Amino acid sequence: MTRKRSALALISGGLDSLLAARVMQDQGIHVEGVNYFTGFCVEGHTHAIRRKDQERPKRNNALWVAEQLGVKLHIVDVVQEYKQVVFNPRYGYGAHLNPCLDCKVFMVKKALEWIEANDFDFVVTGEVVGQRPKSQRKATLPLVQQDSGIGDRLLRPLSARKLPATLPEREGWVNREMLYDFSGRSRKPQMALAAQYGFEDYAQPSGGCCFLTDESYSVKLRDLWQARGQREYELDDIMLLKVGRHIRPAPGFKLIVAREEGESRFMHGYRKLYPHLIPVSHGGPLALIDGEYDAGGLELSARIVARYSQGRNAQQVDLEYTDAKGEISRLTVAPLPDDEVNSDWIL
Repeated sequence: MTRKRSALALISGGLDSLLAARVMQDQGIHVEGVNYFTGFCVEGHTHAIRRKDQERPKRNNALWVAEQLGVKLHIVDVVQEYKQVVFNPRYGYGAHLNPCLDCKVFMVKKALEWIEANDFDFVVTGEVVGQRPKSQRKATLPLVQQDSGIGDRLLRPLSARKLPATLPEREGWVNREMLYDFSGRSRKPQMALAAQYGFEDYAQPSGGCCFLTDESYSVKLRDLWQARGQREYELDDIMLLKVGRHIRPAPGFKLIVAREEGESRFMHGYRKLYPHLIPVSHGGPLALIDGEYDAGGLELSARIVARYSQGRNAQQVDLEYTDAKGEISRLTVAPLPDDEVNSDWIL
């Protein structure tokens, strides 16, 4: 008897990976999913923090996709391994700090290691020819197969008929005629296919959730590297770059000032890791201080935080200051006037 063939699908949580895996299930392939956690895609978590995003889904989209498909999902932490992709991308960055082509090579290489260790036959992705300008051009798709080492054990069901036949097609594990020939940036064909399958409430098919594609986020990450004198980050850094106003009034330190109550609650979890300020005479935001500063830097920080408090027009604002050792003191300062705020401080 011919054994049932098995595929590992890279599940990002987007529409394309959902459809690619479903197309394989239609052909009787046993599918399991994998989601590699880099730290840069926690969209549902971010939506849960800010009031303006309260109406958006607060879910892990990869888990949601796995639930729709009825497949096992393996979530793999690659935060440390992924750093070298971010620091030194062989094929460079996209518009911001997104190493898209190197990222895809990394993910597929990890998937290859997984299928070889678990006796699966091939890997499936939701890539579509021409959909992304750097990583999904027809000229660059073969680089993923070459550099990852996977060769023709990588199948892209949504664009397969636009591409050379792969091992699963040649061996008859899947029927090439039942695959698709999608191309280009329009998502209408995918949305039509989703409707045929009855998929609703899927993640918006207009792009990924990776924060490295975001201009504002990339500016703050570059600033972090410059301030520390090296390209380095930890998971806490990644998370904090997503929240608050980042204000650098001097090269050696910056403030992370909560913009609303949800961010203040989230940042409270970092109070033991960073010195911080909070207004006590007036309502106001929690602010973390990251870096080295002197007494003058502390006073300036307090005046900036007072400016963002409800006492911004008061003559004085009292703040509670907790230093790196956890010792608490009280500061009284005049809020910094608008005309003394340097726009270059705001990241």
